[in-house]
Amino acid sequence: MLGDASGGGESTPRSDAIRLLARREYSRQELAERLAAKGHEAEAIAECLEALVDQGLQSDERFAEGFLRSRILRGQGPMKIRLDLERRGLDREEIRHAFDEAARRGEGDWFALAREALARRFPGPGDTPRERARRERFLAGRGFDFDQVRHALETAWSTDD
Repeated sequence: MLGDASGGGESTPRSDAIRLLARREYSRQELAERLAAKGHEAEAIAECLEALVDQGLQSDERFAEGFLRSRILRGQGPMKIRLDLERRGLDREEIRHAFDEAARRGEGDWFALAREALARRFPGPGDTPRERARRERFLAGRGFDFDQVRHALETAWSTDD
């Protein structure tokens, strides 16, 4: 195995993984990529990750729930969040489970979130088609679907919620 660059002795996949996980949750795929970038061999990485999962130190389920919560707080929509989770190596079932758990906890009212994000970003619905299109693009870029965008545009600035 390769020694770490700090000169602090032998670096193992486990020690590097623990250091990473101490800062924040990582998906299994992200952790594998980080460890590979540090020069660890694929077989050693796979064994290490299995052990970390068995010990409860790495969990894609926990990662997905925390990731989803943080993205909701940022005002991102479900399509963008799903895509970001897929890019981090989670399968559709793990993603669906994270969304179901968020809904069970009362998080992820996508219509309300789209409305709030739009009202925070823009002072009103816009006077021209160009201004309204800009608001639509803003929400679509955040990952909201057509129905959520339409709802937000219709209700974001109304006083009779």
